Amino acid sequence: MSRANAYAAFDKSAPLGPFSFERRDPGPTDVRIDIDFCGICHSDLHTVRSEWQGTAYPCVPGHEIAGRVTSVGTNVTRFKVGDRAGVGCMVDSCRTCASCREGLEQYCDQGKMVLTYNSLDPHRPGERTYGGYSTHIVVDEAFCLTLAASLDMSAAAPLLCAGITTYSPLRHWKAGPGTRVGVVGLGGLGHMAVKFAHAFGAETVMFTTSPKKVADARRLGADEVVLSNDEAAMKARVGTFDLLINTVAFSHNLDPFLGLLKRDGTMVLLGAPETPHPSPTVGQLIFRRRSLAGSLIGGIAETQEMLDFCAEKQIACDVEVIRAQQINEAYARMLRSDVKYRFSIDMSSLR
Repeated sequence: MSRANAYAAFDKSAPLGPFSFERRDPGPTDVRIDIDFCGICHSDLHTVRSEWQGTAYPCVPGHEIAGRVTSVGTNVTRFKVGDRAGVGCMVDSCRTCASCREGLEQYCDQGKMVLTYNSLDPHRPGERTYGGYSTHIVVDEAFCLTLAASLDMSAAAPLLCAGITTYSPLRHWKAGPGTRVGVVGLGGLGHMAVKFAHAFGAETVMFTTSPKKVADARRLGADEVVLSNDEAAMKARVGTFDLLINTVAFSHNLDPFLGLLKRDGTMVLLGAPETPHPSPTVGQLIFRRRSLAGSLIGGIAETQEMLDFCAEKQIACDVEVIRAQQINEAYARMLRSDVKYRFSIDMSSLR
């Protein structure tokens, strides 16, 4: 066992604070990673505040982890001490069902996906997993990712959630040359969706309610920016999009966006609001054979593909690096949308 220092939530309303706990020693197929940076995801905020229910306290959030391998088990073949490695939103699954065998562990048919934090821990019966707001983590090598030397660690960490969450649906729904892709919401997910859609060669349009974000959306790769609260601007674009990536994490009216889709177009929901969206008008769907879909991160193989693509194209998250002692301030700023576009915690501040 090894002692880890961390920041944890102790109930749904108190600030996060220092916490220490024991990590297991690496087993035969395990990798120990000393964490250099961990991104802050909006999911962390939802979980800490128990907005999705089921949070067990103390809760150590963090599933955007980048660091260096410091120990490996006797049967590990893919990593060695000193390698740069990452861990995303999951650390295990059943590995035997149809979805897992297809490399879609996030959709494990047996419901045995083990989240990086706040899941029942198969290695500690009756206890929960602890995440990346900590000095190190031990994970089976099958759920570890390789980080190329060309990736800046602080900006690469959020790729493990914000990156793969947007990359996967763009790939699945075949964004590319000749397609018109809209991205709804310019935040941690939205800014990565714009970067990826642009890199894939799609005509990329950002939808935002904030005029202050227009210039930044263009800097990130948007060919066009539309203010979604401008009824005339929205009406002018009805029926012109192949794909919409909706990253907004709060409940809102989906109908204006569904109307933007061509026949057979799809809107993919990525944000998970604390209360349900109003039910969309069925006619928006059935008269144009439109689809309303959802997507959840990506499998391990696709996540590695995404990281390699980012290394090749020099794509990374826009981050503001903070110390662990600034986590509560960062949470408050996230609620105000006061970050461009992801906080990345320098975990050396806990050592």
